Amino acid sequence: MADPSDPFARFQAWLAAAEASEPNDPNAMTLATATADGRPSARMVLLKGVDDRGFVFYTNRESRKGGELAANPHAALLFHWKSLRRQVRVEGPVEEVSAAESDAYFASRARLSRLGAWASDQSRPLSSRAVLVGRVAELELRYKFGEIPRPPHWGGYRLVPEAFEFWQDMPYRLHDRSRLVRAAGGWDESRLFP
Repeated sequence: MADPSDPFARFQAWLAAAEASEPNDPNAMTLATATADGRPSARMVLLKGVDDRGFVFYTNRESRKGGELAANPHAALLFHWKSLRRQVRVEGPVEEVSAAESDAYFASRARLSRLGAWASDQSRPLSSRAVLVGRVAELELRYKFGEIPRPPHWGGYRLVPEAFEFWQDMPYRLHDRSRLVRAAGGWDESRLFP
């Protein structure tokens, strides 16, 4: 059983339960970012790694979220596992993962996903889907016989948690909520009204 005072262990236990029961993408999470002047934006991304250093995801760093993280390197994550009637919120600063970590994950991706990372000017206007399909076809020819290198504008980010909130649905909307905030030498936990 997970140590209740360790939010990473608790999260890992909840994620394992979701992996056993969620029909699709138990690692899907909402990533909320904000511009330098505080205008929020949210989208779904996939968690690709978690350990006591934080939560890792990958993207085009020239995308909207990449630009927002460059201007305001703080974010929030939300995991919602409907079948388990649970959610976890995580907040903290965001840092880029090392080039070696990004290279290793990029190399593990499906070939078409690696081509897509080169083909897509993520978040920018696209005149037609044919343009994207054409770019992928050109890249398939270019890299037909060789390895596909990681684009310099593509890589990972790690959210370093400063706070966790665990929410469990309970009858009559008397939900169970706990918040853990990083403190000197550990985590301070408090209960929250639902």
